[in-house]
Amino acid sequence: MDTHSSIIIYNVTVYSENQTLKNGYIKLTNKKITEIGETHQYVRQPNDHVIELSPSYKVIPGAIDVHIHGVNNADAMDGTAEALKTMARTLPKEGTTSFLATTMTQSNEAVEKALRNAGAYIEEQTDAAAEVVGIHLEGPFISPKRAGAQPPTHIQDPNVALFQEWQKAAGGHIKLVTLAPEQPNGLALTSYLKETHVVASIGHSDSTYDQVGEAIEAGASHITHLYNGMRGLHHREPGVLGAAYLRDELFVELITDGIHCRPEMVKLAYDQITSERMILITDSLRAKWLKNGTYDLGGQPVHVNDTTATLADGTLAGSILKMNDAIKNTMSFTNCSLEDIVKMTAENPAKQLNLFDTKGSLKIGKDADIVVLNENLDVKMTFCRGTLSFQKED
Repeated sequence: MDTHSSIIIYNVTVYSENQTLKNGYIKLTNKKITEIGETHQYVRQPNDHVIELSPSYKVIPGAIDVHIHGVNNADAMDGTAEALKTMARTLPKEGTTSFLATTMTQSNEAVEKALRNAGAYIEEQTDAAAEVVGIHLEGPFISPKRAGAQPPTHIQDPNVALFQEWQKAAGGHIKLVTLAPEQPNGLALTSYLKETHVVASIGHSDSTYDQVGEAIEAGASHITHLYNGMRGLHHREPGVLGAAYLRDELFVELITDGIHCRPEMVKLAYDQITSERMILITDSLRAKWLKNGTYDLGGQPVHVNDTTATLADGTLAGSILKMNDAIKNTMSFTNCSLEDIVKMTAENPAKQLNLFDTKGSLKIGKDADIVVLNENLDVKMTFCRGTLSFQKED
């Protein structure tokens, strides 16, 4: 296609930033959204490439997955450009156009290698695939009591000096850090993250409700994978979960595969937290989009069957959830609208990562990160910054 031409997705339902257009169109030119309107407003230009569909097709902003380790036999901890390229090229299949390359608890050397690699990749990536918009450092500054699938041998206390070294190695691209603020120096690191415009997320944490309050005062604004790896709800100690429900300062991640938490608990969380504060994530492993079998996670064997990934002892070890399935599941479990889904997959993560001026909604002037869903909410097409990165075969 001529690089000077525009792409028009025509006669579709467009979920734009401020309204839903039932008979709409959207125009993409030079990586940006340049027009949004109703079909009768469209004026064809000589270089326009028109893709005409029907109003049963829905156009939404691409998902921003703030917590994803791997996909298609690639993992951020592999520490190679090829691994991140594989992730970036695969994720548009499920409607993800941006993501945070997520590390895990490992040796300092392994973490630093992954950070250097991701930082370098971010500087050089192209437009034809999902964009790595930063790095999510998950661990090693977490609670040994709430390790989950994070290898306990490499867990350490929060450390501002070490984080500074790692942020330098990453070229300043660490955007979100999961930590346990109740651990020694946890509040000091939380404050430093806030000062340096990095999102401090409470996760793999045994914090009490009051300790979460202290962390919020210090600058925490996020909860990592609600229900998993945290002190749960008790009527005399609300814990991290109670704080996630009640504290409006917190954006809250949720894995809606129906396994990490039962559908009823997704509904309970949604009813309490609402689409105003919830963020859908996949927390997926290299095994996503692969066959059942045994795969590696941080040097540990992970056994994958159809829906579930577990360590040898049965501990849940990330997911094989596709973002598109997270959308379908969430709508099924909660009866929420597609407008709510757009908030939870695009708008909220964009706002949390301070990207909402360019991403997170369909608005003229923003990046042309666009997903076309069919009547069954399957991904029909995905555009990453105006480039067709995935098209479903009929």
